[in-house]
Amino acid sequence: MKVRFTPTGRTQFLAAVACIRRDNPQAAAMFRQRAEDTLRRLERFPASGRIVPEFPDLPYREVIVRPYRFFYRVRDPIVWVVAVRHAARLPENPRD
Repeated sequence: MKVRFTPTGRTQFLAAVACIRRDNPQAAAMFRQRAEDTLRRLERFPASGRIVPEFPDLPYREVIVRPYRFFYRVRDPIVWVVAVRHAARLPENPRD
């Protein structure tokens, strides 16, 4: 499996890193590394994320890299990260 970002997912991830970097560049680097490590795990274990509690009937899962939630969908052979949202915000219905 490979992990890829949709254009929206990539934009949201980069915006999250930039937001953290404004206050604390070192924390942004640590967040980015934790996110990359977590997403790399999905290459081997794509079902390891939990089903999104707000949308249990949809084919999306999530992993949490505090303080952000990464929403993804598996479409063999790719794990698509479709959205990255701050955990304090309610998620919108994910779309491909």
